[in-house]
Amino acid sequence: MIVTIDGPAGSGKSTAARGLAKRLGFEFLDTGAMYRCVACGVLQKNVDPADEQAVTHVSQQIKITFSGDRVLLDGEDVSAAIRTPDVTDAASVVAQYPAVRQELVRLQQRAAEGVDIVSEGRDQGTVVFPDAFCKVFLIADPEERARRRHEELVAQGKQITLEAILQQINERDQRDEQRTVAPLKPADDAVEINTSRLTIDEVIDQLEQLVRSRINSESH
Repeated sequence: MIVTIDGPAGSGKSTAARGLAKRLGFEFLDTGAMYRCVACGVLQKNVDPADEQAVTHVSQQIKITFSGDRVLLDGEDVSAAIRTPDVTDAASVVAQYPAVRQELVRLQQRAAEGVDIVSEGRDQGTVVFPDAFCKVFLIADPEERARRRHEELVAQGKQITLEAILQQINERDQRDEQRTVAPLKPADDAVEINTSRLTIDEVIDQLEQLVRSRINSESH
């Protein structure tokens, strides 16, 4: 059984998807982390994120694995490294390349074979798992998403203004929505939830209720 949770940066989808997977006893697939790993690998190898061919080559060479909550790139724990502003910026650039997306979609589909999974990202319900059992699209006001991201980065000791993060988020939304391959948009059959005024527990409660009610109606 596959549950997809899509949405823009800062809508709370990673935390919500991880929490939902835990409550349901499902696997959790953080596809955003996979694109961040490609960006991280590109920057580590001093490859220009704007060089599509070189970036594609990197995406086909690196090995991305998950160990609990940790993300490993070629065996190295990059859980913190992939959340830096530089990697965040590079990730939304490399994610526009068709060959990179094709490679990661293949890995994502393989990861979901034969398991119950909650998969989060930007194109999970539209491209990667179009036949998913339950699809959700989370949204939130840009200002609220920027505030959440700012809080995260400040907690990590990063120095960045709220205004700079809001600008990054608006630019990223534009890139994600306007890219030609797998643009950010809700699937036609996705349930949209606005998380702007909800706590993370309230979001997870709503998601759990939705999935369990679907399971119950299927079994009757």
